[in-house]
Amino acid sequence: MRNFSPWALLPPIYSVFTAVGLWVVYFVAVRNEKITHLSSQYRNGSLYPPYISVAGNFPPASCLFSEIMNLAAFMGFIIAVLRYLQLKNSVVKPCLNVISLVLFSLGCFGMTLVGNYQLFGEEMIHNLGALMTFGLGTLFCWVQSYFTLKANLKNEGTKVSIIRFLLSGSITVCMILCILLRQV
Repeated sequence: MRNFSPWALLPPIYSVFTAVGLWVVYFVAVRNEKITHLSSQYRNGSLYPPYISVAGNFPPASCLFSEIMNLAAFMGFIIAVLRYLQLKNSVVKPCLNVISLVLFSLGCFGMTLVGNYQLFGEEMIHNLGALMTFGLGTLFCWVQSYFTLKANLKNEGTKVSIIRFLLSGSITVCMILCILLRQV
């Protein structure tokens, strides 16, 4: 087995727990009959579509949604600080590392806005938080892909950066499609 730092498991564990938490919010909202099932063909006029921000709009799911988003924002911030410290002495452009940390910190703050301002109550603030979270998070992914290529930690830069660039590209394509399809 390869030697690696246990800290390397933090981002995947963070992703899994955040995803599981959001599914719990969805199931609570479905159980309380606030939103329809994902597989529902019939849209009852009294039920909302199964969007996560809508699911997190009504108690008790709203309480869980706020808590999950706040914890995810905090853990994301911790991961960003650890990544900043990991790259602090390895990057050619240290100011880009600082900018990356600041941008992702703002993205994490956006995540708290999404969780604490429900969609139906404060739609503009909620959507601003979503834009900050996804927009700045995507930018962070691109910058970290570049850093992975250039820093080449443990001589894995090229292999790992290809994966990161592909993931960053897929995130960007999904965001563009979401924006374009929302306009239709």
